[in-house]
Amino acid sequence: MRAVVVRAFAGPEALELVDVPVPVPGPGQVRVRVEAAGVNPVDAVTRAGVLAEAGLMRPREVVGIGWDVAGVVDRVGPGVAGFAPGERVIGLRDRLDVPLGAYAEYLVLDASALAPAPAGVPAPEAATLPLNGLTAMQALDLLDLPAGATLLVTGAAGGVGGFALELAARRGLRVVAVAGREDEALVRELGAEWFVPRGTGDLAADVRALVPGGVDGALDAALLGVLALGAVRNRGAFVAVSGGAPVGLRGIRVATVWVAADGPQLAELSGLAARGCLTLRVAATHPLERAAEAHRRLDRGGLRGRLVLVP
Repeated sequence: MRAVVVRAFAGPEALELVDVPVPVPGPGQVRVRVEAAGVNPVDAVTRAGVLAEAGLMRPREVVGIGWDVAGVVDRVGPGVAGFAPGERVIGLRDRLDVPLGAYAEYLVLDASALAPAPAGVPAPEAATLPLNGLTAMQALDLLDLPAGATLLVTGAAGGVGGFALELAARRGLRVVAVAGREDEALVRELGAEWFVPRGTGDLAADVRALVPGGVDGALDAALLGVLALGAVRNRGAFVAVSGGAPVGLRGIRVATVWVAADGPQLAELSGLAARGCLTLRVAATHPLERAAEAHRRLDRGGLRGRLVLVP
């Protein structure tokens, strides 16, 4: 089968399309015939060697790329219940110590990392859900804010931020969204009550002008750190996405969300997407052999929605 791998960390040119044996599912595992694989910022930092330099993955001669997958169950390993060949699924490859990622024609995952795909949703759209949807859901769980509480979401027009707005609104939270001026209509449509344009002034002061005393919590998807912390009330809560969490000044409870594959949570997200309660945004699709082109577009920034590879 064909798969995209990295042998030497570098720019998009480091992505190689190679032929490798079709993986065989072991006990508790499922092989998925990949119909779509999301292209995420974590793929770019993996390709560039940032995760290896940070000690988050061990050195390997060949590194697989890709976390998000949508496809069809091709084969199940011993002991798997709940999935059968021919079933459409979505999943998250959250392990960095395995040789292949989602940029491939077939992918083996633990059954616990999979969920039924959202009914009626095309594979490219479905592939945008696992990583960003689970990150947003798990970040909101860490914040643990009650209905009626106020929440600041930075990077609100991005993949994690957009899902966070919709999921927060479903939990009854009142949201202040931070994004570019051109994204105000979008983030309000996704559930923001208030809007603060990115990079135009003093973020903490701007937020506190809308919510006197500061918001109850912040989900920092843009990794603004102390700039966003200043908008949180004393003894509030703050969650950063994948690193960059500031010191918990003023008694603020600070945490970092490191996403984990979770079949039941993914099934819940899939159900919401099937009912039209979550907005799945695809910026463009590319064939597998144009993965480098997709990464060059990702590196330029400014995307609204995810790039998706279609084997």
